[in-house]
Amino acid sequence: MSTYGRVTNDWFLRYAAAPRATLRLVCFPHAGGGAAAYRRWAELVPESIEVIGVQYPGRQNRYGEPVIDDMTTLVDEIVAAAERELSGPVALFGHSMGAVVAFEVARRWQAGDSITVRRLFASAGPAPSARRSLGVHLRDDDGLVAYVRELGGDAELLELDEIRQLTLPMVRSDLRLIETYRYAAGEPLNCPVTAFVGDRDHTFTTADARHWVLHTSAGLEVRSLPGGHFYLDDQADRLVPMLVERLLPR
Repeated sequence: MSTYGRVTNDWFLRYAAAPRATLRLVCFPHAGGGAAAYRRWAELVPESIEVIGVQYPGRQNRYGEPVIDDMTTLVDEIVAAAERELSGPVALFGHSMGAVVAFEVARRWQAGDSITVRRLFASAGPAPSARRSLGVHLRDDDGLVAYVRELGGDAELLELDEIRQLTLPMVRSDLRLIETYRYAAGEPLNCPVTAFVGDRDHTFTTADARHWVLHTSAGLEVRSLPGGHFYLDDQADRLVPMLVERLLPR
């Protein structure tokens, strides 16, 4: 196994063998993040669920590959990779930027016939139709670091010159992707959506989460957990069982 997981293709990382899995939980990282954020989740799910982390280019085991700063291109690539890798029922979890990437992937899969989306978990990310650009990707490097610090991210690491030079271009590219994204109206998802909010996240509140109701015909649930924008870093032991509870029949 590699540092980041068992790579079956460049896009999907698995952290534990799951030969008895009947459903796959496909997890989409935030801007500047990578699939390794979901590594521990594989230890927290039953054997009937397989955790798969989506690895965007330009980070972790894909460092050195060109980053993708356009939503349509990113979704095209993920969907094409999934044709060779996934089938059957899946659930999608996306955090911040990843919530919208997961939504757009779910729309594509819903229009096909090989993958069935059971549920979308949208974490700390505004609904596609409610997104507004703050122009963060246009700020200078210090402005970008200040934004990461404001969200509660690892801004201290970005104070180190070597890490800043390696990381900031990728962060900027991801922010450009999500800030230039424009929602195109279409059929709502036919699966339920559960939106998760950190109770101290000033960027995404329960009121913001309710906008996701516009993007599903199967119902919206909003849940809050302790923490800020990156609440899931400290709340995996509470969050993952909540996902499992909504995915497995009782």
